[in-house]
Amino acid sequence: MSTALGAVGDIPSFADLEMGEPTAATGDCQKQSKEGSSEQYQDETTSPGNSQKPSLERWNVPSINKYRYLTTILCFIIMGMNDAAIGALIPYIGPYYDVSYTVISLIFLAPWGGYLVAAFSNNLIHHYFGQRGVAVLGPLTRILGYIALSVHPPFAALPPLMLLPGFGSGIEDSAWNAWIGNMESANELLGFIHGGYGLGATIGPLIATAMVAKVGLAWYTFYYLMLGLSVLEICFTTTTFWTATGAVYRAVHASKNDGTRTTTRTVMAKPIPWLVAIFLLGYVGAEVSLGGWIVSFMLDVRHAAPFNAGLTVVFFWLGLTVGRVTLGFVTGRIGEKLAIIVYLLLSISLQLLYWLIPNFITSAIFVAFEGFFLGPLFPAAIIAATKLLPSDNHVSAIGFAAAFGGGGAAVFPFAIGAIAESRGVWVLQPIILAILAFIFFVWLCLPGGLRPGGLEHARDTNEKIGHQVLIVFEKLPYRLGKGQ
Repeated sequence: MSTALGAVGDIPSFADLEMGEPTAATGDCQKQSKEGSSEQYQDETTSPGNSQKPSLERWNVPSINKYRYLTTILCFIIMGMNDAAIGALIPYIGPYYDVSYTVISLIFLAPWGGYLVAAFSNNLIHHYFGQRGVAVLGPLTRILGYIALSVHPPFAALPPLMLLPGFGSGIEDSAWNAWIGNMESANELLGFIHGGYGLGATIGPLIATAMVAKVGLAWYTFYYLMLGLSVLEICFTTTTFWTATGAVYRAVHASKNDGTRTTTRTVMAKPIPWLVAIFLLGYVGAEVSLGGWIVSFMLDVRHAAPFNAGLTVVFFWLGLTVGRVTLGFVTGRIGEKLAIIVYLLLSISLQLLYWLIPNFITSAIFVAFEGFFLGPLFPAAIIAATKLLPSDNHVSAIGFAAAFGGGGAAVFPFAIGAIAESRGVWVLQPIILAILAFIFFVWLCLPGGLRPGGLEHARDTNEKIGHQVLIVFEKLPYRLGKGQ
């Protein structure tokens, strides 16, 4: 988890930043276009009848973008390690504090507050501090949280402390998604940064499990490692994004919107950001719930050995990582709307098999493939938002959707833990199945047909949400009657 992506580095501002002239952000866009760094979204009305596609920012032009893009991958790796390791540590945190499933699930719920604050403050942070503000605040709040967690305070302090990493992840998630989602080849680029998240989510539980189950260290020693990585992260983010100031953001935004600021409240009055946010809320909830409770499920229901159970969650996140990187090259070619429908149907089928076949090895295989097909959903939703909304809405809309959706990582794992306390951890399976079915319906309601370019056509024709679903229901009685 506003304005044209100037907030997150509109091309004119980046080109000027490289030359050390941020105040020239509203300058001669033609000259910058010749240098291969044209505006993300040119004014299509200046050339009536021009069918040429708007020029988009590139990940490697200007050259500072290369370092910024690589830095965002590091950010997502650390985010993945933070989110996924909690599930691997739960079996050890519970006995350490002698608390129940319901109580320990507060660890999942607490970051929700941090994500919500991030959702509503992202636009303001960009307006006053630019990307520099995100680059400093994101890792800094995580550093503060990890310092406190590493000293293993009483359990009552753990949930409030989780607010700090939640806020840091929330503002970074929204800012970097909004920036990269507007780039050329965005599906592939988002696939790599979210692949970074998956990589972190793969190695996080593996490292945490090895530290506790194999080496015999206490659970909180894992946060020594996270603290060191976050210190490294803030060095890179502040170095690469230091010149992306609030002044640059405001200058670029003013040049695009007649000097006025599109507020988060204005953008959230539209239905598309809410639809995407609800989709991401369910998706992230399913993803993190699976990653967070797989170990407990394998231990209690499949009766696996502790280290083998820890490996299962590694397989899930590894599948998710590979899916994001590889399927990103497929999604854009067949169209985001159709691709996600196919991926969700396959995920639902694999979830059923994972639930109904009571064998450890087959369960590990099914959950790994489920992660593979779930992987591209988040990047595709970001791309859909950029295609359905005007450019001056992107920072607020995508920022809100990403941060609000990230709250699913808190709410659903907590709910599963609370229910598991009385019913058993097997409830993970039907709940995940229900979430996947729900977001499948939400995705169907998104404007746009199933062909490539359908989202852009829906934006140009101002298609309403649920339009395609209504068409199907209107034609269904006719087709059924014709079949008789």
